[in-house]
Amino acid sequence: MKRSKISVLLKSKPSAETVLIKGWVRTRRDSKGFSFIEINDGSCRENMQVIAGQELENYADILRLSTGSAAAVTGRLVASQGQGQAWEVQATGVEIISIAPDAYPLQKKRHSDEFLRGIAHLRPRTNKYGAAFRIRSELSYAIHRFFKERGFTYIHTPIITASDCEGAGEMFRVTTLNPDNIPKAGRSVDYSLDFFGRQANLTVSGQLEAELFALALGDVYTFGPTFRAENSNTRRHAAEFWMVEPEMAFCDLAGDMALGEEMVKYLVAYVMDECCSDLDLFARFVDKNLMATLENIASSDFVRLPYREAVDILSSATEKFDYEVGFGKDLQSEHEHYLTERHFKKPVIVYDYPATIKPFYMRVNSDGETVAAMDVLVPSIGEIIGGSQREERIDVLEARMDEAGLLRENYWWYLDSRRFGSVPHSGFGLGFERLIMLITGISNIRDVIPFPRTPGSIEF
Repeated sequence: MKRSKISVLLKSKPSAETVLIKGWVRTRRDSKGFSFIEINDGSCRENMQVIAGQELENYADILRLSTGSAAAVTGRLVASQGQGQAWEVQATGVEIISIAPDAYPLQKKRHSDEFLRGIAHLRPRTNKYGAAFRIRSELSYAIHRFFKERGFTYIHTPIITASDCEGAGEMFRVTTLNPDNIPKAGRSVDYSLDFFGRQANLTVSGQLEAELFALALGDVYTFGPTFRAENSNTRRHAAEFWMVEPEMAFCDLAGDMALGEEMVKYLVAYVMDECCSDLDLFARFVDKNLMATLENIASSDFVRLPYREAVDILSSATEKFDYEVGFGKDLQSEHEHYLTERHFKKPVIVYDYPATIKPFYMRVNSDGETVAAMDVLVPSIGEIIGGSQREERIDVLEARMDEAGLLRENYWWYLDSRRFGSVPHSGFGLGFERLIMLITGISNIRDVIPFPRTPGSIEF
């Protein structure tokens, strides 16, 4: 018999047909002649109540089922006589797959996030994290659907790279050299003896490679893991995280901002429509203002705000900030929250940043002082997207690379894209984990990725 998912059964109607469900026991309580078993198979937040009667041959064994045990149940789906569920299964057979010991760490009580991070291999079985990772799955699908509907081509960019897209140098090195006997060329490591014959790193972005494909295929996107060796223990940073990075040929900054706004609103609306039950958990128990925040984002026209005007607004604010505001200084989280939650009370796109605080590949504006960069800021999270129009003029790009201390010969392939058929093009990066934080109200990035990688932590 084919297994039925609980998520499907809860949407169907009772019938005389026998169903088969397999899952894990959440709770079991006994009454005279009956055992009431709550089973969850991970397909949805709701459990299925199973009524197992004493007439079953292995009833004595059924009474041994504990929280965390696994079982397969056959029976009829009927209207429930109790409260809290529409349907239940009257068991005609219960196969015990495994019995969890009393030491099973997930009992019927609320556990702290800190405790659950220490058992990340089990936390998906809780209501909160099961819901979070189902939403993560749905969002992954929605991202691909969003780009498919708009004619984008999905490409796979390399995880191992020799280039530093952001120019920050905070990259993980990939090497096969023996750490106990590292070859040297003078005082430096002799990478010519390494696997690739030169220094290699884990990527911080697939953008540079995506640009090359945009200049051949038009509109493209990449969606995959990226890495940053930043020794930060904040709630917003992780060493391994996922990025959504579209790149569009023949697109200026205005088009880039428009796509960023459209994408955020699309994804928020998608989850509100498709993940109602899981989203309700977060609205009830994690963030009481969550639905109002999401409805605001889905329905608002995002503000377009030049960086200079953002600095003026922040400088004249009566609120005291921990970080100084001024032209040439990057906006901090507290500034982003002020703009989106207090001043405008809606999402804001800040654009035309000073060139001195942005990477080499962003297009220099006519004032020679700013670049065509943009950040999408949303309430409760702050920056969720960072993007720009790319510098398509080879002479300007080379000058910017020189300023950043980047060797042109290491980026010969990137410069070739400006020599042969260069066109205006733009793109952005959306932090996937920050998007999940926004949609669920979860405040720590460690709790929206299955197995978080942070400084000093690489369990599981």
